[in-house]
Amino acid sequence: MLQRRHLSLAYLELAPAKPENAPLIIMLHGYGSNEKDLIQLAPSLRPEFRYISARAPEEMDFGMFAWFPLEFTPTGIRVDHGEAQRAVEQLIGFIREIIAEYRPLGNKVFLMGFSQGTVMSYLTAFLAPELLHGVIACSGQLPEKTVPHDTLKPVLKRLPFLVMHGSFDDVLPIAKGLAAKAWLEEHVDDLTWREYPMAHQISDSGVELMRTWLEKRLPQAPQKE
Repeated sequence: MLQRRHLSLAYLELAPAKPENAPLIIMLHGYGSNEKDLIQLAPSLRPEFRYISARAPEEMDFGMFAWFPLEFTPTGIRVDHGEAQRAVEQLIGFIREIIAEYRPLGNKVFLMGFSQGTVMSYLTAFLAPELLHGVIACSGQLPEKTVPHDTLKPVLKRLPFLVMHGSFDDVLPIAKGLAAKAWLEEHVDDLTWREYPMAHQISDSGVELMRTWLEKRLPQAPQKE
């Protein structure tokens, strides 16, 4: 596992045995975490992939980062939507850098997000679905106020989504996951939804589902004539 700092975001990289044009997953951690979090799941997923675990740009404290600021109030979490927009634009730029750097199969990547990283995954899918093979959304929520209902790109409809949420989540309640499920059911053709008896976390069963979901959606190398 290597620490990289030469692109617009710092990241950890775990390369496969055959790295040339390998399919690629970019992992987006949650609020207050860092790039060392989700990369721990990589050995339990598909060995064919290159794993890139990105560090969010906003430093909160030592070892703690956020994609954009949040305010926790008695009535819920408040988001600065301008900051969120700037964050997703930066992330899309980073994805383009990663594609240029590693040339993954199809010149696209999978996104895997947890919590705030899931919000970033949804925002990226809305704005730049042409860069993605698919989205794995864990314990997150749909960014309701920024869903582009009238300006969805046609390619979004064909983008596969795997959405998982805990029925005992006390950070982002299951209602958030169910709302994302309902919206995606109306707007995409390939949605896999799972609800697990867990809190704000990723279960072992969820990791195994990610593995099989990725196996079924591995991009294919072009045939040589």
